[in-house]
Amino acid sequence: MENKGKEVRNPEILEIEDIEIDLLLEAIFRKYGYDFRNYGKAHVKRRITHRLSTSGLQSISMMQQEVLRNEDFFETLLRDLSINVTEMFRDPDFYAAIRKDVVPVLKTYPFIKIWHAGCSTGEEVYSMAILLKEEGLLDRVQVYATDFNQVVLQAAREGIFSIDRIKEYTINYQRAGGKKSFSDYYTAKYNSVIMDKDLKRNVVFADHNLVTDSVFAEVNMIICRNVLIYFDKELQDKVIKLFDDSLTHGGILCLGSKENLRFSSSFPRFKALNEKQKIYQKRYKI
Repeated sequence: MENKGKEVRNPEILEIEDIEIDLLLEAIFRKYGYDFRNYGKAHVKRRITHRLSTSGLQSISMMQQEVLRNEDFFETLLRDLSINVTEMFRDPDFYAAIRKDVVPVLKTYPFIKIWHAGCSTGEEVYSMAILLKEEGLLDRVQVYATDFNQVVLQAAREGIFSIDRIKEYTINYQRAGGKKSFSDYYTAKYNSVIMDKDLKRNVVFADHNLVTDSVFAEVNMIICRNVLIYFDKELQDKVIKLFDDSLTHGGILCLGSKENLRFSSSFPRFKALNEKQKIYQKRYKI
């Protein structure tokens, strides 16, 4: 029977591609120090084959040679492999839960340190800053917003976003329990919006790689949402252990909607503040 509409690929070719991808990731790590070897295989393969299709190269092995000899091409591939899916007040119910379940905890601290790990282009950093300002906490907060991708970090520092998405962001803000008009927090200019500089007054944007770097700082709260889903189980456990080591006792860990601690070796050290929104608190005693 004829197979219509779907390409059937030779298993031997697929196996060779998998080997080529492993060698490419090893080459990237050894040459540049970026480690994608424990990222989810499907995510990595999808990004690499997309770049291959637009590069004019004939195979992943040829791509490896290009990566080793052409730093500009590597930078392009690095952007492909980075995880930059984000928006202002993404998952509004999460931010509503922060107001309800986390803000009362944070208000007990005289000074608060928050690590926003894998901050991408910064939309969620500015979202949290708006929430903290509305809750009267921004003046006593130090936020560390980190990513390994210098291009997205620079975009986050600038705080300039496309005006095309402002309607969507405004709806998210309102659903998240926003207390003012979202337009109070940005200035529209041409086809962009510029976020209020006051929102990043206590934000430090810094280079940090969750895969290869150690504890960034001792903090009261970590936000790392929709990043772990791109890692395999071994790397997820390693990163969660890093978060465990970084959090003070009683500290808050916020993960994405499809992520949880249940299968991590660190799971006994946490309790759920809001299981549905994947908000956890590090236990004071184990």
